[in-house]
Amino acid sequence: MTNFVKMLKNESGATAIEYGLIAALIAVAAIGAMQGIGNSLNNTFGNVSGVL
Repeated sequence: MTNFVKMLKNESGATAIEYGLIAALIAVAAIGAMQGIGNSLNNTFGNVSGVL
């Protein structure tokens, strides 16, 4: 029973989970930004191709 109580009080794993969540949020934001840039570049290259 004492091992179970020690496990509940141990918070070292919580920081790893928090870092994982932060990394996931950054990845989602980066993917969203890259999609917007990709669409813009696609339109630009489409216009250039049309002019040529």
